[in-house]
Amino acid sequence: MDKVLQQKFADAIWVAKSLFERNKTSGSSANMSFRHGDKFFVTASGTCFGRLTQDDFVCIDSGRHLWGERKPSKEFPLHRILFQKSETIQCVIHTHSTYSVLWSCLDHETLSDIVPNHTPYLKMKVGRIGCIPYAAPGSQELFELFRERVRESDGYILKNHGPILGRKNILDTFYALEELEESARIAWLIREGKNVCRKT
Repeated sequence: MDKVLQQKFADAIWVAKSLFERNKTSGSSANMSFRHGDKFFVTASGTCFGRLTQDDFVCIDSGRHLWGERKPSKEFPLHRILFQKSETIQCVIHTHSTYSVLWSCLDHETLSDIVPNHTPYLKMKVGRIGCIPYAAPGSQELFELFRERVRESDGYILKNHGPILGRKNILDTFYALEELEESARIAWLIREGKNVCRKT
């Protein structure tokens, strides 16, 4: 295995464990993929970010499994749509992080940009956050809804489900995901504070 691929695995495993240990994901709810040359490495179905190892990745080339006997995450088609959006996207991470999910459960006037920029960092580091209407996880309906809206925004939250982002490498994807979750947390806390003020 070449050193570049070894480093990608090391970064992916570190990111996964960091997200799990800080309660940004739980159980087997999250998935991740990254490009290496003409291949994609995606976490296998049912894997846990807290215990992720190199053996928990499935290698895919042109839709075929090349390495490993396990099945890839059923949500890999979402990742593939992001990879097809731009060749600069080299990694995709999807989680069910709490505040992003909470914010997606609200009604929003503009689905192409739903998270307020209370600080400058969301727009600086991520951009516009679109909300993808609800469809069952892993369903063709969800994949079609995502494909229809993928060019309207820079990052996404699947309604009642969780965020999904793609960036130029594993660490940049992680940083963008962290910024999205923190911005959603700030937006939620400000909303809750305003609700308390109205009641008093």
